[in-house]
Amino acid sequence: MIINKKNSSQELFFFNEFHLWQVHFYITIDMLVKNMIGFIKENIERNKTIRHIETAAVALLLLLSAFLFLSGFAKLNACDGNVEYIGTLKMQRQFEAEDYDEDSTVCDVLYTSGDLSLIVTYPYEEYVELETEEIDAYEYVTDNGVHLCFDHHPMDQDEIIGTYRQVMAQQETTRFNAATSFLILAVSLSIVLLFSGFFTTYEKCWFMAIMILSTVFAILFPEESANGVNGITIMLLYLLDIFLNILCELLISKQSRYNFLVSVLVEITEILICVILRYRFATMLVTLLFWLPIDILSYVNWTKHKDEEQDELTKVRKLSGYQEVLVILCIVIWTVVVGYLISGLNIRTDFFGYDRNLETMINYIDACASAVGIANGLFIFFRLREQWLAWYICAALEAVINILSGQYVLLILKLGYFTNTTYGYIKWSRYIREHRNDDRSMF
Repeated sequence: MIINKKNSSQELFFFNEFHLWQVHFYITIDMLVKNMIGFIKENIERNKTIRHIETAAVALLLLLSAFLFLSGFAKLNACDGNVEYIGTLKMQRQFEAEDYDEDSTVCDVLYTSGDLSLIVTYPYEEYVELETEEIDAYEYVTDNGVHLCFDHHPMDQDEIIGTYRQVMAQQETTRFNAATSFLILAVSLSIVLLFSGFFTTYEKCWFMAIMILSTVFAILFPEESANGVNGITIMLLYLLDIFLNILCELLISKQSRYNFLVSVLVEITEILICVILRYRFATMLVTLLFWLPIDILSYVNWTKHKDEEQDELTKVRKLSGYQEVLVILCIVIWTVVVGYLISGLNIRTDFFGYDRNLETMINYIDACASAVGIANGLFIFFRLREQWLAWYICAALEAVINILSGQYVLLILKLGYFTNTTYGYIKWSRYIREHRNDDRSMF
């Protein structure tokens, strides 16, 4: 047998390199875990009474969340497909819920009769020929008394179970929103408990106040389904977005480079929201192509400029006058060009009720917000205080979008932006005044 010594040595080389990489990876993970455990031990809540109260509150929130999730899923799966056929009934077409044009491929038409509703999906070609104002629907009732309506008869078991779950998911939206809110609230309180020494009393109160407000809004103002995605899933993403964003904002105000690790999760969450709702494409592209890379680069740059006295702080600076004018000019140009291009895309969403004028308005506001966001990302990368001014503008623009879109729970996030932006601007300004003679290099 002939052995190829060259190939054997190459395989041995790659094996050794891979083995070394594995060892290095495990050592790094082990070091990070040990550092995190040590950091928690140093910063966990020192007051025993407060620590016990917070621990009990976390446990209670987790139990409530688990109970609501389990009871909700039990209701969703309570139907085994056995139903009783009642008969036909007349259902009236709701024309105000329709706003389709030739760009639409499929059209959902809503019919109602009292508390019962039925959505029938038509191809656009059939929809334009649809002149009827009512429909003969077929009514069924399940063993537990839930009434279901269909546009054809008879029904197979899978259709019955699928429709039942959709109806129950709509009815149990508040239950699932509360379960999700309590779970995220428990995680928020756990952060306050475990890292108490790292945050000031104001920061802990601000963080929990925003999360409690978002919990209340999530329960009182549930989201409707959009583009075939249940409102429960949309609300889950909203709550994650709020939690991650305010944690990231808080870490930025503390000049902590670890904000960028949280920011990566923020970007992923916001991309998912944009994809599901089929809106804010300028922001989605900027997030994907700009924010994700800049987060990684900013973490490296901030690590190079640690404060000599406090290792967890990063040196920060301010912008000059002519640079501010140049930034404003670039934002205006970006807004006009990108807003025009996005508005010309043939992408439709039912999130705005197919209101083309509203979509166009939001496209231009989103283009402006994305331009300010890019400026903000560069300001953060270069450790410039002006990033807080960009946060003000971006928060105001996004608040307008949230109001026009009916995303009221996300207004809590904007409230958090405005309050923490003021706090962060004051902290960074104080630091800059106290370190006037420090190194001002950008890289």
